[in-house]
Amino acid sequence: MPASDVLRPDGTDYDSFLFAEVGEDRSGALVTVLSVFARLGLEPCTEAQELALLGRRQAQARLTAHFSATTDMQALVLASENTAAKLLSLLPVRAPYHVSKPLGAGIRILPPVSISWTLIAVGGFVFLALIFYLAQTG
Repeated sequence: MPASDVLRPDGTDYDSFLFAEVGEDRSGALVTVLSVFARLGLEPCTEAQELALLGRRQAQARLTAHFSATTDMQALVLASENTAAKLLSLLPVRAPYHVSKPLGAGIRILPPVSISWTLIAVGGFVFLALIFYLAQTG
Protein backbone atom coordinates (compact mmCIF):
# COMPACT_ATOMS: atom_id res chain seq x y z
CA MET A 1 0.00 0.00 0.00
CA PRO A 2 1.53 3.33 -1.02
CA ALA A 3 2.15 5.93 1.66
CA SER A 4 -0.44 8.21 0.03
CA ASP A 5 -3.17 5.62 0.73
CA VAL A 6 -2.18 5.39 4.38
CA LEU A 7 -2.23 9.16 4.81
CA ARG A 8 -5.56 9.53 2.97
CA PRO A 9 -7.70 6.47 3.73
CA ASP A 10 -10.82 8.21 2.33
CA GLY A 11 -9.21 8.62 -1.08
CA THR A 12 -7.29 11.34 -2.85
CA ASP A 13 -8.06 14.27 -5.10
CA TYR A 14 -6.97 12.05 -7.99
CA ASP A 15 -9.50 9.22 -7.49
CA SER A 16 -11.90 10.41 -10.19
CA PHE A 17 -8.97 10.50 -12.63
CA LEU A 18 -7.35 7.24 -11.55
CA PHE A 19 -10.57 5.22 -11.51
CA ALA A 20 -11.89 6.59 -14.81
CA GLU A 21 -12.58 3.83 -17.32
CA VAL A 22 -10.59 3.90 -20.52
CA GLY A 23 -11.88 0.73 -22.15
CA GLU A 24 -11.40 -3.02 -22.18
CA ASP A 25 -8.29 -5.03 -22.88
CA ARG A 26 -8.11 -8.03 -25.24
CA SER A 27 -9.36 -10.38 -22.55
CA GLY A 28 -12.43 -8.22 -21.93
CA ALA A 29 -11.26 -6.88 -18.54
CA LEU A 30 -12.21 -3.30 -17.68
CA VAL A 31 -9.20 -0.98 -17.78
CA THR A 32 -8.90 2.23 -15.77
CA VAL A 33 -6.21 4.88 -15.76
CA LEU A 34 -4.90 3.29 -12.56
CA SER A 35 -4.57 -0.10 -14.24
CA VAL A 36 -2.84 1.45 -17.27
CA PHE A 37 -0.25 3.01 -14.95
CA ALA A 38 0.12 -0.24 -13.03
CA ARG A 39 0.64 -2.21 -16.25
CA LEU A 40 3.41 0.22 -17.19
CA GLY A 41 5.07 -0.12 -13.76
CA LEU A 42 4.28 3.46 -12.72
CA GLU A 43 3.16 4.58 -9.25
CA PRO A 44 -0.40 5.77 -10.03
CA CYS A 45 -0.70 8.50 -7.38
CA THR A 46 2.74 9.91 -8.16
CA GLU A 47 2.05 9.91 -11.90
CA ALA A 48 -1.32 11.62 -11.38
CA GLN A 49 0.31 14.28 -9.22
CA GLU A 50 3.01 14.91 -11.83
CA LEU A 51 0.42 15.14 -14.61
CA ALA A 52 -1.57 17.66 -12.56
CA LEU A 53 1.53 19.84 -12.20
CA LEU A 54 2.31 19.86 -15.92
CA GLY A 55 0.73 22.21 -18.41
CA ARG A 56 -2.25 20.75 -20.30
CA ARG A 57 -0.33 20.15 -23.52
CA GLN A 58 2.59 18.49 -21.75
CA ALA A 59 0.24 16.38 -19.62
CA GLN A 60 -1.77 15.33 -22.66
CA ALA A 61 1.39 14.34 -24.55
CA ARG A 62 2.67 12.35 -21.56
CA LEU A 63 -0.66 10.58 -20.97
CA THR A 64 -0.98 9.83 -24.70
CA ALA A 65 2.51 8.30 -24.62
CA HIS A 66 1.45 6.09 -21.70
CA PHE A 67 -1.64 4.97 -23.59
CA SER A 68 0.43 4.26 -26.68
CA ALA A 69 2.76 2.10 -24.60
CA THR A 70 -0.07 -0.25 -23.62
CA THR A 71 0.01 -3.10 -26.10
CA ASP A 72 -3.12 -5.00 -25.11
CA MET A 73 -5.62 -2.19 -25.79
CA GLN A 74 -5.65 -1.38 -29.50
CA ALA A 75 -8.78 0.83 -29.26
CA LEU A 76 -7.11 2.95 -26.57
CA VAL A 77 -4.04 3.51 -28.71
CA LEU A 78 -6.17 4.71 -31.64
CA ALA A 79 -8.20 7.17 -29.54
CA SER A 80 -5.48 8.05 -27.06
CA GLU A 81 -5.27 11.83 -27.71
CA ASN A 82 -9.01 12.41 -27.33
CA THR A 83 -9.19 10.10 -24.34
CA ALA A 84 -6.22 11.81 -22.69
CA ALA A 85 -7.77 15.26 -23.15
CA LYS A 86 -11.05 14.13 -21.56
CA LEU A 87 -9.32 12.39 -18.66
CA LEU A 88 -7.07 15.34 -17.85
CA SER A 89 -10.16 17.42 -17.08
CA LEU A 90 -10.69 15.09 -14.08
CA LEU A 91 -7.38 16.11 -12.51
CA PRO A 92 -7.38 18.78 -9.81
CA VAL A 93 -5.82 22.10 -10.80
CA ARG A 94 -2.39 22.49 -9.25
CA ALA A 95 0.34 25.12 -9.39
CA PRO A 96 2.83 24.36 -12.16
CA TYR A 97 6.42 23.28 -11.50
CA HIS A 98 7.87 26.49 -12.89
CA VAL A 99 6.99 29.26 -10.45
CA SER A 100 7.89 32.83 -11.32
CA LYS A 101 10.41 34.74 -9.22
CA PRO A 102 9.02 36.60 -6.25
CA LEU A 103 8.85 40.36 -6.54
CA GLY A 104 12.14 42.03 -5.82
CA ALA A 105 14.18 38.85 -6.31
CA GLY A 106 16.11 40.30 -9.24
CA ILE A 107 16.69 43.80 -7.85
CA ARG A 108 20.31 44.75 -7.11
CA ILE A 109 21.20 47.67 -4.91
CA LEU A 110 24.86 47.84 -5.96
CA PRO A 111 26.17 47.40 -9.48
CA PRO A 112 27.69 43.99 -10.17
CA VAL A 113 31.44 43.82 -9.56
CA SER A 114 33.52 41.71 -11.89
CA ILE A 115 36.83 40.69 -10.31
CA SER A 116 38.93 38.22 -12.21
CA TRP A 117 41.50 35.89 -10.70
CA THR A 118 44.21 37.66 -12.65
CA LEU A 119 43.40 40.96 -10.93
CA ILE A 120 43.48 39.23 -7.53
CA ALA A 121 46.86 37.63 -8.33
CA VAL A 122 48.36 40.95 -9.48
CA GLY A 123 47.05 42.69 -6.35
CA GLY A 124 48.53 39.95 -4.16
CA PHE A 125 51.88 40.22 -5.94
CA VAL A 126 51.98 44.01 -5.45
CA PHE A 127 51.09 43.61 -1.77
CA LEU A 128 53.86 41.04 -1.20
CA ALA A 129 56.38 43.21 -3.07
CA LEU A 130 55.46 46.15 -0.86
CA ILE A 131 55.96 44.06 2.29
CA PHE A 132 59.42 42.86 1.10
CA TYR A 133 60.41 46.41 0.18
CA LEU A 134 59.38 47.76 3.58
CA ALA A 135 61.14 44.89 5.34
CA GLN A 136 64.45 45.63 3.57
CA THR A 137 64.35 49.40 4.10
CA GLY A 138 63.17 49.37 7.65
